[in-house]
Amino acid sequence: MKKIFLSILFVLLLLNSYAQEFQQKLSDAAKEIINQEVIYDPSYFAIDYPNGDVPADRGVCTDVVIRAYRLLGIDLQKEVHEDMKANFSLYPNNWGLKTTDKNIDHRRVPNLMTFFERKGSVKEKSGKPQDYLAGDIVCWDLGGGITHIGIVIDQMSKDGKRPLIVHNIGAGQVVEDILNRYAIIGHYSYQK
Repeated sequence: MKKIFLSILFVLLLLNSYAQEFQQKLSDAAKEIINQEVIYDPSYFAIDYPNGDVPADRGVCTDVVIRAYRLLGIDLQKEVHEDMKANFSLYPNNWGLKTTDKNIDHRRVPNLMTFFERKGSVKEKSGKPQDYLAGDIVCWDLGGGITHIGIVIDQMSKDGKRPLIVHNIGAGQVVEDILNRYAIIGHYSYQK
């Protein structure tokens, strides 16, 4: 019985170590795509599938998440599209669509939130900065029906109290101290 317990404990520790390693890689990937030259552009683009992307000098907040994951070999365009296609009724119907659209579905915060809730780990939404770890995904309500998303990285605010976020809210793909600036409506981790 003791051997079984120790074996299970070893496997759990190994899985936890792998998860932490992945989260760190996602944080590093987010830092790698920091670029103030990216113009905030919410336009609809017809893009390739799979692995499609809007022009490199364009993007919105969701493109930060999509591009960081893509650096780790995870195509959220494909993952979201396939899950939406199989489970369309479980996704928000905010846009009055009757079917999926592989050009835009993965670029909408409510759809990413639903995907992460279904396929990732839902984490506690709190006002406590210590609950947000490098590689976590955070979603906010900016008011007026506008949502936002970003990636927590392994760097802290100037006062050392909050983890910084890579996001794009209009000034390019940047690092900012915004964790508690807006109402947090989602907190996730996801690895395939």
